[in-house]
Amino acid sequence: MWRIFCRIPFDKPIPHSTTLIKLTKKYGPGIIENLNQELVNEARERKLILGRKLRCDTTVVEANIHYRTDATLLSDCVRVITRTVKKIKEQGVALETEFHNRTRSVKKRIYSIAKVLKRRTNEARQDVKEITAGILSTTREVVGQAEQVLNEVRQHISDQAGAATAKVGRAVKSLESTVETTQRIITQTVSVLQGNTHIKDRIVSIFDTDARPIMKGKLKSPTEFGMKLLIQNCENKIITRYQVFEGNPCDDTLLVPAVDAHITMFGRSPKSVATDRGFASLKNEAALRKKGIADISLPRRGRITDERCYYQGMPWLKKLQRWRAGEEAQISLLKRRYGLGCSLSRGASGTRSWVGLGILAHNLRQIARLT
Repeated sequence: MWRIFCRIPFDKPIPHSTTLIKLTKKYGPGIIENLNQELVNEARERKLILGRKLRCDTTVVEANIHYRTDATLLSDCVRVITRTVKKIKEQGVALETEFHNRTRSVKKRIYSIAKVLKRRTNEARQDVKEITAGILSTTREVVGQAEQVLNEVRQHISDQAGAATAKVGRAVKSLESTVETTQRIITQTVSVLQGNTHIKDRIVSIFDTDARPIMKGKLKSPTEFGMKLLIQNCENKIITRYQVFEGNPCDDTLLVPAVDAHITMFGRSPKSVATDRGFASLKNEAALRKKGIADISLPRRGRITDERCYYQGMPWLKKLQRWRAGEEAQISLLKRRYGLGCSLSRGASGTRSWVGLGILAHNLRQIARLT
């Protein structure tokens, strides 16, 4: 069945799995977004979606990383630098520069943090800071030795008139990138130890530097690491537009651009708009009314007046909110069956491609069911 669908003859070998992986990286998020747009246009031509209703919601597409602390982040840097330097030395390059393997000592200090935190006292916090400072000092030594290795490798390549194997070239490029990222992590760790915990563009993983800490107010996982995703759809659960953001922009700043994009797509304003409380504001409600939208379901945050309570209890508004609640189930489906719970592609571009492919598969299946 899959051979017929992919048009692979029965007497030909199946392409390796890495072929598809390379193709997704080759095309990039722009091509995948265009494919989704063409699919939505096809659904419009078949009149599966009419654009009369619009609902929006946001979620977090988590990065494929472990929960980070400053100590574990420095530990990852030491481990990756040591591993890369070992690969370079195995190729017979940079043998004169001495490089000490510090991964074992750093690992012992990470274990000691777990023992200290069991005390749950203020003294334990201070002890954790001291242990982190020790790991920071070790990381600086490792970075210094890695820079010496890089200098020797560059000198070796220069003496050989630029002749170096492809494997050495990849390892050197990886080491340069890792050292640069480690220096940024060292700077932010020093800032944290000095008491500044609010750091803009904080790095949360050496493996995915574009991932960001995002707080959505959930009890189970108050802080998630990844990227924010805006999803908007209309009738028949077909996703008409999606957008991936680096960081955590406020939901109420995303509603008007989403409605404008919907109007551009369908050539008219929707009759009804329904969102959760995160999108609600007086400014947004006034802007939607100016666009000619009749039914606006934006429940207010905080305490509301008796007049607003009566308005939010009207049957048509409750009906819109029940329809909006279906967006939560759709997000759960996207995460469970279409891979949007965790992106296995790294970086902003990789995450956008991953999300686009998942939504493309969802829309294809939904349109197939409807037709």
